[in-house]
Amino acid sequence: MLNMLMLFQAAMDPLAAKNYNSLLGAGIGLGLAIVGAGIGLGRIGGQAAEAIARQPEAAAEIRGAALLFAVLLEGATIIAMVFALLFKLI
Repeated sequence: MLNMLMLFQAAMDPLAAKNYNSLLGAGIGLGLAIVGAGIGLGRIGGQAAEAIARQPEAAAEIRGAALLFAVLLEGATIIAMVFALLFKLI
């Protein structure tokens, strides 16, 4: 696959090759950000449910901590997506 990409880039001018590479990088970055956020949110939710099942009396504190971590994870994901889209435009 990489050899085909190199042959494709050799046939075009360097400016167009840079644009295609930036699109490829933005797509890979967006995909990794979304997959990472999905895995992280799934783990946060699962661990919070397990913790609440173990200690129902601490449900409010566990829910608050899980919500805080989920919000921080979503913020990092949005920042990663914005950077990937900005790199696409450059």
